[in-house]
Amino acid sequence: MNHFRTRRSVFALAALCVSPAWATVLIETRLVGNPGNRGELSGQSAGGYGPDRICGGVDYKYKIGKYEVTAGQYTAFLNAVAATDTYGLYNSSMDYDAYPSWYGCNIKRTGSSGNYSYSVASDWDDRPVNWVSWGDAARFANWLHNGQPTGVQDPSTTEDGSYFLNGATSDEALLAVVRQPDATWVIPSEDEWYKAAYHKNDGVTGHYWDYPISRDSVPSNDLINPDPGNNANFHQEGYTIGSPYWRTEVGEFENSKSPYLTFDQCGNVWEWHETIYYWGYSNYRSVRGGSFLSYEDIPHAANRTSTMPSFECGDIGFRLSWVPEPATIVMLALASAGILRRKG
Repeated sequence: MNHFRTRRSVFALAALCVSPAWATVLIETRLVGNPGNRGELSGQSAGGYGPDRICGGVDYKYKIGKYEVTAGQYTAFLNAVAATDTYGLYNSSMDYDAYPSWYGCNIKRTGSSGNYSYSVASDWDDRPVNWVSWGDAARFANWLHNGQPTGVQDPSTTEDGSYFLNGATSDEALLAVVRQPDATWVIPSEDEWYKAAYHKNDGVTGHYWDYPISRDSVPSNDLINPDPGNNANFHQEGYTIGSPYWRTEVGEFENSKSPYLTFDQCGNVWEWHETIYYWGYSNYRSVRGGSFLSYEDIPHAANRTSTMPSFECGDIGFRLSWVPEPATIVMLALASAGILRRKG
């Protein structure tokens, strides 16, 4: 397979970081409108897998990241708050040259605790970060919520903001974390992610595509220039690009976007959700989208899956949402739960 690589000027770039100095991270977002749209059934009874759930109905407008969070952006985050890496935001497997790296994103750490610094090569910084837990993603969201401060990992940087983490690292502690009423940058709920990926953007309907590239047909994993559409990075009789990168630059499939104009929700890396996923006798955090290791049926809208929130591996990353009216969301949630009732 020929690999045609196109360099773009990526949104928000955290530039190549070779010292504790870091560039401002700006996340490019897409507006997801049509508040009050109907959801649809996903899970086993819809022909997929996982517990049945109505997914995709969202009663408010919000914004979602156009792309997955990149290694360059995460490097900027590390340089801002991980000179002493109290809560393990860096995983040594991120370093592609480390053994075993297992598909690392080539973020390297130098120095000793208290003086750690992080760097990523220019040909890796636009590819999605991986080896991140749900807790890492929540701390990144808090850092953005707090205005991208520099300092130790404490309530002013990573431990409070959109989520009150307060040192949470275990599965039990991370499963207890909830979105705060004044949240701004957040890990998308399954409904927020699902709507952005599959809803046809045609009003308050319950109309959805089967795949998050505005198609009902199974995509291909061909990387050609220009992208003809209906393509994504997953495993289909071979890898899209293979070693050493495995993951394409975000937005590489320029004509294979969702109806809300997001990219790579159909592969590259699995993406964390905020939603608690109950399966068997345990709670997990939802993930969706598939990865460069997944097969072509995985990103189908009917398929639901999850994992423990402390889990880190080579094919899980994340994107973020931005919620402009968090108070409205909380009021709607309370009303839906019967906690808040109208007078009269």
